[in-house]
Amino acid sequence: MGALTPPEDLPKWVPGEVLCASDALGWKNVFLRSYHYLGQDVIVPAMRDFMIVGYRLGATPMQRRFDGQWSHANCAPGAVSLLTRAEQSHWFWSETIDVTHVYFAPELVLDVASEIMERPIVDVTLADVLHLEDPAILFTMGAIAAEAQAQGLGGPLYVETLARGMIIHLLRRYASVTPGRELPGGRLDTRQKSRIDDYIDAHLDEAIDLKTLAELVNLPACAFARQFKRAAGRAPYAYVIERRLERAQRLLAFSTLPIKDISARCGFADQAHLTRLFLRSRDRTPAAFRKEFGRSATSPA
Repeated sequence: MGALTPPEDLPKWVPGEVLCASDALGWKNVFLRSYHYLGQDVIVPAMRDFMIVGYRLGATPMQRRFDGQWSHANCAPGAVSLLTRAEQSHWFWSETIDVTHVYFAPELVLDVASEIMERPIVDVTLADVLHLEDPAILFTMGAIAAEAQAQGLGGPLYVETLARGMIIHLLRRYASVTPGRELPGGRLDTRQKSRIDDYIDAHLDEAIDLKTLAELVNLPACAFARQFKRAAGRAPYAYVIERRLERAQRLLAFSTLPIKDISARCGFADQAHLTRLFLRSRDRTPAAFRKEFGRSATSPA
């Protein structure tokens, strides 16, 4: 296989005006570009990452040849195209359109697949679909694009949260997964679990990824995810979210910090992100929790 094309190099093959880009925003394994395109007849090279195209403005008849077969569709706002990685395709459209591209690095997709399937994953193949209408994909793409424009507090963490949810959706509906050899079972021992807890507590206000946690105990990410879940009773990502919520709960009860500051100290993307997850897990908003339980002790233990 020849060299694969990173997202930022696509304009060499498919020229267009860049409307928005995440290049300098510090996102990890997620990349966004929005383009204004005139009609074109182009070859999209074998891409390094998985690629999702959302149509934002304008409508056009679209033709695409993939794996020797041509497909045809009318693409307009509300439509999505899926492109698997490492495969070349030929595209032709005649009208002016604005589109958003969201890319997921293969290592992120494999990590998510390994975590939810609790075993090593050799490969993930995303279905190559010219036209589909999927509100969940459109909503998440819109949220990622909005973050690229707003550049809010905790942006990289917020985008990672969105990306993981979208990848799970793609794996459920539009992908085939090749599992690897099952590794021996087991669970983290007390010392390993303590080391993970210490790291999480020290970095709650930062992005925490599965690979970093796995490296702390010298395990592959997929094996770590499985052993961690056996030891902690929940997946690493869910465990980190719960630790963030626990810290937020203590600060709400025992401090007078503004809720916006608490969300930042606990690693949430913003106050709305904290409120959404807090309401889902505690059945009340942070403000309601503080009103009911706040100032019942003298220090945020």
